[in-house]
Amino acid sequence: MSEGLFDEGLFGADTEMRAGEKLAENAPLAVRMRPRSLDEVVGQQHLLGAGAPLRRLVEGAAPASVLLYGPPGTGKTTLANLVSLATGRRFAALSALSSGVKEVRAVIEEARRRLGRSGESTVLFIDEVHRFSKTQQDALLGAVEDRTVLLVAATTENPYFSVVAPLLSRSLVLQLRSLEDDDIRTLLRRAVGEERGLGGALGLEEAAEEHLVSLASGDARRALTALEAAAESASSTGAEAIDLATVEATVNRAAVLYDRGGDQHYDITSAFIKSIRGSDVDAALHYLARMVEAGEDPRFIARRLVVHASEDIGMADPTALQAAVAAAHAVQFIGMPEGRLALAQATIHLATAPKSNAVIVAIDEALGDVRAGKGGPVPPHLRDGHYAGASKLGNAKGYLYPHSKPEGVLAQQYPPDQLVGRDYYQPTGRGAERTLNDRVPKLRGIIRGDD
Repeated sequence: MSEGLFDEGLFGADTEMRAGEKLAENAPLAVRMRPRSLDEVVGQQHLLGAGAPLRRLVEGAAPASVLLYGPPGTGKTTLANLVSLATGRRFAALSALSSGVKEVRAVIEEARRRLGRSGESTVLFIDEVHRFSKTQQDALLGAVEDRTVLLVAATTENPYFSVVAPLLSRSLVLQLRSLEDDDIRTLLRRAVGEERGLGGALGLEEAAEEHLVSLASGDARRALTALEAAAESASSTGAEAIDLATVEATVNRAAVLYDRGGDQHYDITSAFIKSIRGSDVDAALHYLARMVEAGEDPRFIARRLVVHASEDIGMADPTALQAAVAAAHAVQFIGMPEGRLALAQATIHLATAPKSNAVIVAIDEALGDVRAGKGGPVPPHLRDGHYAGASKLGNAKGYLYPHSKPEGVLAQQYPPDQLVGRDYYQPTGRGAERTLNDRVPKLRGIIRGDD
């Protein structure tokens, strides 16, 4: 169990002060620069504006449990601390990585004793709450409902996928956003100049600052960690400022924001498919690269390409499905990293192909009629006539063989009576469907005896 570090009764005032000073001295730059008040928080203005739910919570006006959901480094832990400080409540913290039901119940029991003894309420912060099992999450329900604790839980995964419904219904879900570039610049400059940061001992060149902003990808912690590493490197050489070369030598790549189990997975997959559908080959390759770099299962990517080939291209380019299936086979055959080439080739083929959704519209309309009960018996002349007794039932009698005609098509009823004249497939005038756009109406006219 990990409660507040300086929990009442564990340390005397002098010991607490010395321990706090030691902690601050040795803490990482990202911890030292953690905002001490709401005014120091950057970003998240959609939640911190006047009257916004999170501001009201921090100011003590809305004692509701909350689930803070957002990417790493967006201020979830900081806001949990501010809720505790601003409301004067005791702060207890648990990590889902190292705590079980026993630890959860112990914190709740201590919170209940304090509430009964002195009226002091407790803010319980749980980091990575999505890693709690259902049983562990269920253990929180009673204490959250009767407000024995004010729960502030943080998760990088969509809580609607990873948090049990009863806990969701008892909490306010607030989504934090990645920080804007200007927010990251503000944090970097604050860290360079303030005493608790670098204290002005080093300058930060503009090019180096821009590279740190780019590396951060909206993550404050990543930006400050990279700055600290670069500062240590610059100090070791006696430099007076952190330059671009120092940053590049210290941190040489940006992290890929991608979560294979949560909403990043679904969002990037969605953007990938929509970029192909929109014929933006460059955007499609960008999202493909993000999935590949993040270690997404290449078979999953290939499956999405196969689906898309029929859903959004179809007969406008019949070779699109062949390309997608070939990429899927290639990935299974050669694996990664070489499989990325087949995935890229199929992505380029599909993104640049003419588009048509006529296939999916056709099958979905046909399914809609079937589900609505439209159908009826198969016309007798189309029924199977190969088994004994079929002829006595009238099966296959009167069937006309299309190949007996030079054109290979003739007038004959194929659908059930209820669906005669119902058109499902409507080819577009794009790509190879341009030919079908002329051919299909002619076929229908012959088959239905209109010609």
